[in-house]
Amino acid sequence: MARTFFVGGNFKLNGTKQSIKEIVDRINEASLANDVEVVLCPPAPYLDYAAGLVAKSQVTVGAQNAYVKGAGAYTGENSVEQIKDVGAKWVILGHSERRTLFGEDDKLVAEKTKFALDQGLGVILCIGETLEEKKAGTTLKVVETQLTAVIDQVKDWSNVVVAYEPVWAIGTGLAATPEDAQDIHAHIREFLSAKLGADVAEKTRILYGGSANGKNAVTFKDKKDVDGFLVGGASLKPEFVDIVNSRN
Repeated sequence: MARTFFVGGNFKLNGTKQSIKEIVDRINEASLANDVEVVLCPPAPYLDYAAGLVAKSQVTVGAQNAYVKGAGAYTGENSVEQIKDVGAKWVILGHSERRTLFGEDDKLVAEKTKFALDQGLGVILCIGETLEEKKAGTTLKVVETQLTAVIDQVKDWSNVVVAYEPVWAIGTGLAATPEDAQDIHAHIREFLSAKLGADVAEKTRILYGGSANGKNAVTFKDKKDVDGFLVGGASLKPEFVDIVNSRN
């Protein structure tokens, strides 16, 4: 079964109205491959603005975080209901920066994932190991543990996209080789098959994240279990279009 190629752009805590308009305009004006889904994830204050600028049906907007409540006395949090209200369709959850900088553990990530899915948002679920864990040879154990927390709470994975992001490759300029990424992605798919069934595993898209850019994206082209990218810094640059079209 052919899985639709998926490219997410995580702007992180970057952007102004001017720069975000330039990014979205570039996507609107570019000739994009038909068989690709693109999700732009600006900072929360710009979600409504970005959603209003998008002019292609294959491009939608996503948030970078959401809480486990739709509304209430939760100062500073992002509400799933409000994310949907401004036109966003997706949310990134479990990103390593949320896990490491803000102390979000596997249980909280799983709770957030379930809540967002139950409220109708698609979830880009991030998993991945640190450099220390990689050196210790525990990569597979780490990603299995992170996935298990979500599997325990979520049975319908039709609106989940998994993003394998080795923490040691985020913002460092380092990147897993296409062969290494394929090996990890294949194991993730095997694990999902064992836990959720072969059909779910076959349909679930698994992205690579971690210093993906316009030059190296094309080298993943023939890796059958790499279904796209979650892009950080390069999503702010013109080369993002090259990543979106890297399967052509």
